[in-house]
Amino acid sequence: MAIPPPPGPDQPPYPSYPGHPQNHPQGYPQNHSQGHPQGYAQNYPQGPYAPWSQGYSPYNRPTPVNGVAIASLVLGILCFLPALGLVLGIVALVQIRKKGERGKGMAVTGSVLSTVGLALWALLLGTGGLSEAWDGFKDAAKENNSTFSLAKGDCFDAPEGSLEGLAYDVDTVPCSGAHDGEVFASFQMPAGSYPGDDRVTDIADDKCYALEDRYAMDAWAVPDDVDVYYLTPTRQSWRLGDHEVTCVFGNIDTNGSLTGSLRKDETTLDADQLAYLKAAHVLNAAMDTAPDEEYVEDDLPGHKKWAQRVTAALDEQARLLTEHRFAAAPAPSVAALVKDLRNARGEWAKAAEATDADTFYDHYDTGDKLLDVGRTVTARKALGLATTPPSYEQEGDSGGNGGGSGGGGEGDTGIEV
Repeated sequence: MAIPPPPGPDQPPYPSYPGHPQNHPQGYPQNHSQGHPQGYAQNYPQGPYAPWSQGYSPYNRPTPVNGVAIASLVLGILCFLPALGLVLGIVALVQIRKKGERGKGMAVTGSVLSTVGLALWALLLGTGGLSEAWDGFKDAAKENNSTFSLAKGDCFDAPEGSLEGLAYDVDTVPCSGAHDGEVFASFQMPAGSYPGDDRVTDIADDKCYALEDRYAMDAWAVPDDVDVYYLTPTRQSWRLGDHEVTCVFGNIDTNGSLTGSLRKDETTLDADQLAYLKAAHVLNAAMDTAPDEEYVEDDLPGHKKWAQRVTAALDEQARLLTEHRFAAAPAPSVAALVKDLRNARGEWAKAAEATDADTFYDHYDTGDKLLDVGRTVTARKALGLATTPPSYEQEGDSGGNGGGSGGGGEGDTGIEV
């Protein structure tokens, strides 16, 4: 136990504090010194303890460990920011020498490990190994996030059979058997910062629905219980370079599945089928541009411009069907269809020139009947295409494409897809 020095000549023999013998009415209690024998305080004229300015503990305190040395060791072990770890190790050694603190071994170890780490980083940078490692890491992130390394035409099973919510992996399976989804397209989103979940969803929704008829050109062959889904990047995978959206066909019933491929494009169709569907898509695209106003009275100029677009589309469709040489079996039915298209074209052209809503309706109704979907069944049957129109064909009012699962296709005034 360290004993405080005796009071100086100018100091009172006892410090003044509450409870001191001078201030206590009965003098200093003989048993104040925590159970020491009676008379213990009398051995020291200055009293049992003198108050020190920084406090006093009767027990020895261990020398503190230098905090900078600890930081150097941690950075050295993790090989994270090795240059900083080396600098901290040197600073720690200087502080330990001046302050007499502990931690010299930590500082030395941290400095050595940081030096090794710094040498490895320099080697990777010099040989290009760091760049290759980062590229590999980004590729792995792409393959294991929202894109799942799926390609156009692949079929797969999703976790728990659901195409909704977050997923971290899918299993590619043959399209001939039951499966949860079929990839029909993919595209890259623009570079830049992550646009946010809502914006990614909006872009995926617009683009995937626009791309579906390039894969499933015969929308009549798409079951009514099939709709479009998409796999999108997450905020985390976006930082690693994953900007790809994958468009997928899936069953609208969470307990349902798909069987067989829905692919109907140049890889699966013959020349006659492909020519027919390409021509039909011209009209479908024009029908999709119908005005937002349902009634002609509310927007006669808009409906007249729409009728002009439909007229031009009918001209183009008839030209494409006429220029292609169909096989002998479907040729007569295709020729009959072309005749209906040309007659309908005349009525739509008159609707485009109408000066009032009643005149527009008169020509529109006649042209609508000439483009009834039932008139295409004979040609489709001869071409070996689907002959049952999707159920959503009956949902729309005049003009434009009907909505519905499966997307695409013409409305009740359309002739295809």
